[in-house]
Amino acid sequence: MINHLQDTITLNNGLQMPGMGLGVFQVENEATAEMVKNAIEVGYRSIDTAAIYGNEAGVGQGIKLALASTGLKREDLFITSKVWNDGLSYDETIAAYEDSLQKLGLDYLDLYLIHWPGKDKYAESWRALEDLYDQGKIKAIGVCNFTVAHLEKLLTFARIKPVINQVEFHPRLQQVELRAFCDKHQIQLEAWAPLMQGGLLEDETIAQIATKYGKSIPQVILRWDVQNGVITIPKSVRRERMMQNANVFDFTLTDQEMAIINSMNLEQRVGPNPDEFDFAL
Repeated sequence: MINHLQDTITLNNGLQMPGMGLGVFQVENEATAEMVKNAIEVGYRSIDTAAIYGNEAGVGQGIKLALASTGLKREDLFITSKVWNDGLSYDETIAAYEDSLQKLGLDYLDLYLIHWPGKDKYAESWRALEDLYDQGKIKAIGVCNFTVAHLEKLLTFARIKPVINQVEFHPRLQQVELRAFCDKHQIQLEAWAPLMQGGLLEDETIAQIATKYGKSIPQVILRWDVQNGVITIPKSVRRERMMQNANVFDFTLTDQEMAIINSMNLEQRVGPNPDEFDFAL
């Protein structure tokens, strides 16, 4: 379990990944540079973007500004992007990676993910990721939004096991079966929409726990992630909110409080179900 914003979790290939990072989903490209700069100055070291977000150039600019203002080096950061489903052939995946790298202004990515499984379209794309990994252009490779069935199929042909499965995960969607499968196969779970895109901000059960510790509802939820060993990437444009989200290491939820939050699971999604939607454009 991590004890600090910059603490890391060891992935199955030995790479160290920060246990908490910043997501930039639905942030305009123009606002992203300042957001990323602020996050790195506050202490975040992991930034998660994607080709479909349309803000990789902003992330790259923010990284450049932050390195200049902090004296950090590129290797001090952990940068993730993702290939979208409009091009999952081998050649299209290679081209998408090179495009993301160019927009980010980087020489390599720490983590590159297949964004959605689609309808059995990921085999060639995974082969491309494996080759990029073998060439040293990516430090680690993984997937997003893969169900147990998708992972089972992937593992039948993968030369390299994914290090990450980034999925929707929050108190109302706890992915119990998927977490157990990932644990068994040493695939680290990472949460997107950890705050249910704001859907839990009025929850009375979590509010009672938050009051006890003098914390906010988001802080209790993010602490629950930390104690579950799930990597989390909350999004915030505001510097003060970034600092609040990171201020979850000075209290510990009791076993009873963890059980109370665990009992909130309804398998309720705010995002698409990967079994029901094909993201090919």
